[in-house]
Amino acid sequence: MSKALEGVKVLDFTHVQSGPTCTQLLAWFGADVIKVERPGEGDATRKQLIDVPGADSLYFTMLNHNKRSITIDSKNPKGKEILERLVQTCDVLVENFAPGALDRMGLTWERIQQLNPRMIYASVKGFGPGKYEDCKVYENVAQCAGGSASTTGFRDGPPLVTGAQIGDSGTGLHLALGIVAALFQRETSGRGQRVQAPMQDSVLNLCRVKLRDQQRLAKGPLKEYSQHSEGIPFGEAVPRAGNDSGGGQPGRILKCKGWETDPNAYTYFITQAAAWEKVCDVIGEPEWKTKPGYSKPAERLDKLNEIFNRVEQWTMTKTKFEVMDLCNPLDIPAGPILSMKEIAEDEGLRASGTIVEVDHPKRGKYLSVGCPIKLSDSPVEVTRSPLLGEHTDEILATVLGYSADEISAFKSSGATEPSKKMAAE
Repeated sequence: MSKALEGVKVLDFTHVQSGPTCTQLLAWFGADVIKVERPGEGDATRKQLIDVPGADSLYFTMLNHNKRSITIDSKNPKGKEILERLVQTCDVLVENFAPGALDRMGLTWERIQQLNPRMIYASVKGFGPGKYEDCKVYENVAQCAGGSASTTGFRDGPPLVTGAQIGDSGTGLHLALGIVAALFQRETSGRGQRVQAPMQDSVLNLCRVKLRDQQRLAKGPLKEYSQHSEGIPFGEAVPRAGNDSGGGQPGRILKCKGWETDPNAYTYFITQAAAWEKVCDVIGEPEWKTKPGYSKPAERLDKLNEIFNRVEQWTMTKTKFEVMDLCNPLDIPAGPILSMKEIAEDEGLRASGTIVEVDHPKRGKYLSVGCPIKLSDSPVEVTRSPLLGEHTDEILATVLGYSADEISAFKSSGATEPSKKMAAE
C-alpha cells in the first residue's frame, strides 16, 4: 500500500524538538526525510539527557523516527556543493535555526528559488515579523509569549507552563499542515513558496478560547469561572482559572478514592447541562433537578463551588476508573487523570499504534509515541531513528547519483566526515 506522501523528498535542517516534530510527521506519512547533520556532532539532542551511555538519547530517538541521516560540513566547498544538489533534488526544506543562520550558509530564499523554483521552504521561528522577530525562542518562552502561561494555574498562584510541549511540538504540527497545504497548491501553481510557523502564533492558536474570553470580559464577568461564584471581581485581563473547563460546560478536576497516597487519583468531571438530571441522581441530590437556583444552567453558575464540592464527596468514594465506568453509560462526561506510567501500559494505545515499542541497535528496545493521526490508506510503521551519518553514502549514491569514487573524494575532503581537527576534539 502506498503512503500519502510517497515520492516527496524533505531536506531536514531541523534540530531539538519543534522542527523534528514536523519532519517526523512527514516521514510517518511516507516522505523521504533526509536529516542533514554536522559531521561528528549531529543534532544536539543526541547527547542531551543521556540515559544509556554510548547511545543516542530518548530525546533524539523519539523525535527522529523514519528518517535518514547524512552528515555534511556546510563550510566545506564540496559540502556546499552537496547541499545545493540536495536543494535542487528535494521538494521541501525545513529549518528551525536561529534567525539568519541558513542565510549565512548561503541558502537564502532567493538562492533556493534560483536552484529550485518548486521548493517549499518551511521555517519555525519564535516570533513573526515585528520588534521581536530576531529573538531566539524556546518552548517555555513561547508558552509565555503566546498567552498560555498567563491563563494557566490558579488565581492566587504564579503563571504556569504546561507539561504539554505546545510551543515546540505544537508549532511542529502547525508547520506540517502548512507544508502539506503548500504541496497541494504546488500541484496547480507549479511554484514553491515559503511556509512559516512562529511559535508565538502557534501557541496563541491553541489558546484561542482565552482570547475569546478576553473579549467577553469587556462585556461583564466570566460567569463560568470559579471566582465569579466566589464573588471575587475580575481585572482587566483573563485570569488563571485553575481546573475550570474553559468552555460552556462547567468542569473540574476532583479527588477520587486513594488521592491521599496516589498523586493521580483524580478525575475530570463535567456538569454538562444535558446530563444534569443524571448527575443529580448519581451524586444523591435528586431534588436539585427541580430546586430553584439549581435546575437551569445559568442559575447554577454562582453555585459552582458548592456543586463541585458535592460531586467530589461522591467521587472520593470511587476510584477514577469506577467514576468513568459509572458516568459514561449515562452520558456524563468524566475521565481519569492518567499517569505516564498508566499511559505507557495502556493496551488500547498500543493496539492503535499510539504507543509503540522500537528496537535500537545501541540502546535496545524503548517506548515511543507513534503517529497520532491515522489514515486508513496510509498506515504508519514506526522505524528507529538514524545513527549519525548512517545514510550518507546511500543518499549521495541513490538520491544524487554520485559514483563510489566521488563519494570517496567527498570523504577525503572532509565534506561528509569529521575533519582531523574535529575528530581530535
